[in-house]
Amino acid sequence: MQQIVNFIFKNSNKLLFLLLLGISLTLTIQSHSFHRSKAITSANGVTGYIYSKIDEATAYLSLREENNKLALENANLRSILYNKADSLKPIVKDSMIGAYTIKVIQSKVIKNSYNVPENYLTIKSGAMQGIKPDMGVINSLGIVGIIEKTSNNYATVISILNRKSQINAKIKKSNHFGSLIWNGESTGFVQLIDVPRLASVRKGDTIVTGGRSVIFPENIPIGTIDKIYIDKETNYYTLNIRLFNDMTNVGDIYVIENMDKEEIIKLEEETTPNE
Repeated sequence: MQQIVNFIFKNSNKLLFLLLLGISLTLTIQSHSFHRSKAITSANGVTGYIYSKIDEATAYLSLREENNKLALENANLRSILYNKADSLKPIVKDSMIGAYTIKVIQSKVIKNSYNVPENYLTIKSGAMQGIKPDMGVINSLGIVGIIEKTSNNYATVISILNRKSQINAKIKKSNHFGSLIWNGESTGFVQLIDVPRLASVRKGDTIVTGGRSVIFPENIPIGTIDKIYIDKETNYYTLNIRLFNDMTNVGDIYVIENMDKEEIIKLEEETTPNE
């Protein structure tokens, strides 16, 4: 308090001058219409500038909420897409009622490892949000991994950069299948093994999910062929696949549930002879 008093006493002449200047400007503006209109215009300009900056700041701070809304909308669109029998026909909303077999849940990665032989991700969704083990995980660029374990509000994901991972995949143009694995060497590449030699393969060909499992729908992007090898032991192709995804930077993701999974597994178990 004493410092404030000392400041006022020390600068009393300057403060008095500013006070008198403010009073004189106010009286001038009020008594002359021209000056009043100029002051109002200037004040409106300053106010408008301040409001625009406040609006920009508010919009920036609300980006997270808007991003979440877009992610949820994308999840709904993906659900419709994966449930279409013919992707070439236009979507008719009423035709999809009661026909959904693929459910898509939006979530977010909160932890991601990619520099060890067995990598995992943690997502911010769990059993309370409908997440279960063995659900597929993708993002806008392609596959990410498979749900391993869940708690009430979180789940862990076996990354495709995990030496335990094995996913059915195919060459898009020829439909020849193989098993997608990771050799533990590079975060940007995985390997498609057991591809028959009769398959037509070229560098740059697109690799997608094969649809021969109950985890991923068919034709979800994975990557492109970068190198082609022949396994001397099996005499099958081994393809080095450059991933579309940057697995070192994964944020928003979608968890996929096949609603017919249990029925399919049960039928296959009943059909397969006991060994």
